[in-house]
Amino acid sequence: MSRQCDQDIRHQDIHHQDIRSEKALDILAGETAVESALVGVTTSGVEADFTAAAFFDVDNTMMQGASIFYFAQGLAARKVFPAEALTSFAWQQFKFRVVGKELSAAQIRTSREQALSFVAGRSTRQFVDVGEEIYDELMADRIWSGTLALAHMHLAAGQRVWLVTATPVELATIIARRLGLTGALGTVAETVDGVYTGRLVGDILHGAAKAHAVRALASKEGLDLHRCTAYSDSANDIPMLSMVGTAVAVNPDPDLREVARARGWEIRDFRASRRAAMIRVPSALGLGVAAGAVAAGLAYHRRPRV
Repeated sequence: MSRQCDQDIRHQDIHHQDIRSEKALDILAGETAVESALVGVTTSGVEADFTAAAFFDVDNTMMQGASIFYFAQGLAARKVFPAEALTSFAWQQFKFRVVGKELSAAQIRTSREQALSFVAGRSTRQFVDVGEEIYDELMADRIWSGTLALAHMHLAAGQRVWLVTATPVELATIIARRLGLTGALGTVAETVDGVYTGRLVGDILHGAAKAHAVRALASKEGLDLHRCTAYSDSANDIPMLSMVGTAVAVNPDPDLREVARARGWEIRDFRASRRAAMIRVPSALGLGVAAGAVAAGLAYHRRPRV
C-alpha cells in the first residue's frame, strides 16, 4: 500500500513538473515573440490611439488555410524542403482543415522537430528572401478580404494591429508588412550569427503562449487590454480571446463557435459556403486530395515575372 502511495506521489510530482515546464516554455515563447517583433507600419495620417490594439490569428482567420503549409510547399518546389516531409504535413493539414481533427501534442511536437532539423544550418536571410516570393505565389490570393477589412478598420481608428501566430516570426512579419499591418508576433527559432541552430526559443507560439505574448506586448506598449480586440478561428486561442475586452470568432471551428455563443462573442464567417468548408469526405478520397495537393506543390514552377 505504501509503495503504491509512493508511486502515485512520484507520478503527481512528474505531472506537476511537466505542467510547470510547459507553462515556463509558453511564457518564454510569448516574451521572446514580443522581443523579436518588428514594427512595420505606423498609423500615420490618423490620430493615434495608444491604449487600444487589435490582435489577429493568421491561419483560417486572416488567411484561408495554413501559412506554414504554403511556405513548405514553396520550399519543396525549390528543392529546399524534402518531398516526403511535405506529404506528411499535407495529410495533417487535411485532417485539421477538412475533417476537423486537431493535431495531437505528439504530432505537433514531431512536426516541429522535423521542420527544425531541416532549417538547421541555413541562414535567416535565405528564408526571408524566399518567403517574400512564396507570399506572392501562394498566399496573397488566400487572404480573407473580410478579415483584412476589419484589420484596416482598426488602423483607420488609429489603433495598432498585430498578427499573433504559431507561424515563424520571419514569415509572419512578411505577411503583416504586405497587408499594411503594424507587425507580427510569431514562433521564434534560435539563431547564431544569422544561422538557425535547429532549436526554438521557448516553444511554438500556440494556445496559452499567445496569451502570454499579448500580455507582454500590452505591458511593453502601455495597452489597456479591456480596450483591445482579438480575432481567431480556433478554440486553441480561447486564452487570447478571453483576455481582451472584445473577442471575435472568425470562421470559427465548432468548439469556438459553441464558446462564442455561450459568452456572447461576435461571430464573423467569411467562408463562401460553410457547408462546403466542413464537408466530411471518405478517408480514401481524403488521401487522394492530400496526395494531389502534394503533387501540385512539387510540380509547381515559379510564375514568370512581368
